[in-house]
Amino acid sequence: MKRICIIGISGKLGQYMAEHALSLGYEVNGVCRPESAHKLARFGDRIKLFPGSTDSRPTIARAVQGCDGVLTVLAPWGINNYASGTACAVLDSAEPDARLVFSCGWHITRDGKDRYSLKLKAIVAIFGGLARLVRAVDVKDQIRATNMIFASDRLWTVVRGSDLEEGESQGLPVWSRHVGDPVLASNLTRRTDFALFMVHALTDDRLIHEAPAIVGRASASARNHADRAASVPA
Repeated sequence: MKRICIIGISGKLGQYMAEHALSLGYEVNGVCRPESAHKLARFGDRIKLFPGSTDSRPTIARAVQGCDGVLTVLAPWGINNYASGTACAVLDSAEPDARLVFSCGWHITRDGKDRYSLKLKAIVAIFGGLARLVRAVDVKDQIRATNMIFASDRLWTVVRGSDLEEGESQGLPVWSRHVGDPVLASNLTRRTDFALFMVHALTDDRLIHEAPAIVGRASASARNHADRAASVPA
């Protein structure tokens, strides 16, 4: 794998993914809104930038051409099917054998077997309702987007992140197929490590057609229940 594309490269997670990918020797294309391009000045000519909305099919088609993998920040901004539009553009435009890795939160479920705490259910219900009311975020559209991915025969992985914090890397996160596994109880991952897992998923065939829910490798729950973690090598 030589060239990858990061959809949503200007955000915090996107920039961390760019750092990890460049350190591994990947050629990096990136898509972000034109008004956010200045955030990437520190990368200089080490990345090739394609300014445009991340749900713009023409922009995505140009950016993913010739890429072996695509990392997509699946953001549910607004109420105009932004997340599902982004997912559809990536699924339709990426090279046939490209590895496609998408990011989202724990609230996404693939098979309905996840077990959510009352706190998490309340947060999603209240935040989701208020955010849509002010036309800021549409959580239901992110669910539509991931359902579209799950139904695809592309080589996809959907990485479901816990709460995030800044800080030095603790190593590659551990994961489980279902929220509710005790290994995930700490519900905390370093943002740089979320990005590290995304980049790692490009080349780990065990993660194809998986929706891993991740947690920090150094978190208390990961240490206390290491024997139950479907962990990947550091």
